[in-house]
Amino acid sequence: MFRNTREGLALALPAAIFSTLLFILPVGILLSEAFRQGGSWSVQGYIDFFASPLNRTVFLRTLKLGVLVAGSAAIIGYAAAFCIVNLSPKARGRVFGMVVLPLMISPVARTYAWIVILGRTGIVNEAITGLGLSDTPIRLLFTETAVYLGLLQLFLPLMIISLVSAMENIPRDVIPAARVLGASWFAVFFKVILPLTKEGLVIGGTLVFTGALTAYITPAILGGSKVLMLETLLYQRVNVSNDFVSAGVIAMILIVMSFTANLLLKRIATTRS
Repeated sequence: MFRNTREGLALALPAAIFSTLLFILPVGILLSEAFRQGGSWSVQGYIDFFASPLNRTVFLRTLKLGVLVAGSAAIIGYAAAFCIVNLSPKARGRVFGMVVLPLMISPVARTYAWIVILGRTGIVNEAITGLGLSDTPIRLLFTETAVYLGLLQLFLPLMIISLVSAMENIPRDVIPAARVLGASWFAVFFKVILPLTKEGLVIGGTLVFTGALTAYITPAILGGSKVLMLETLLYQRVNVSNDFVSAGVIAMILIVMSFTANLLLKRIATTRS
């Protein structure tokens, strides 16, 4: 057994060295900048960051959109996953393939498609002006709504895939038995489906929330400079202002938010119904 352990460590050593040199070390150096002030260690960088009204607004906006995207993805994902697992095997494969298909398309292309939909000459504005609801096109791009829709469309498949995998493990006779005993669909969901799919919700929620926090392309294209989020602010601080202290603060905040969300979801999953 000791020999197998040593062999396992030897096999894992190259991957560990590779990850340390190309990921952990650079990220550690970047994060350490957030605690350095005038050559000494300090938390002044965090104090200065949150002292700015703009930074507080960007932080709260990022948190709000992350929660809204993850919550909306969970609601839509449960409805979609329930429908998918109750289809015939042939139909299930086709529908599941349609869910996975967007993941094979570049996020840049998927985001630019929203310009065609939400632009001043886009499908939505043409419908609004055509129906006489407005004489002039409405500004839909560069709003929080546009960023929200783009992020939801971008990460929703991850939630659906996670919940479908969890729901496939629910015994087939559990839901019909609950209905026969007089449980409403509301009770069936909260007393049967939700407790049995908590692990899928944790995985999907973590992927969607973390993705919404750290995505750059979608907020940059659909939000621009009018709807800054932490990731776009991080890009500005590094590439425009060369402010690596603030960049380290933002990076640390994003990491803490991601881990906190994962811990909260795991806590929910381990809570007894």
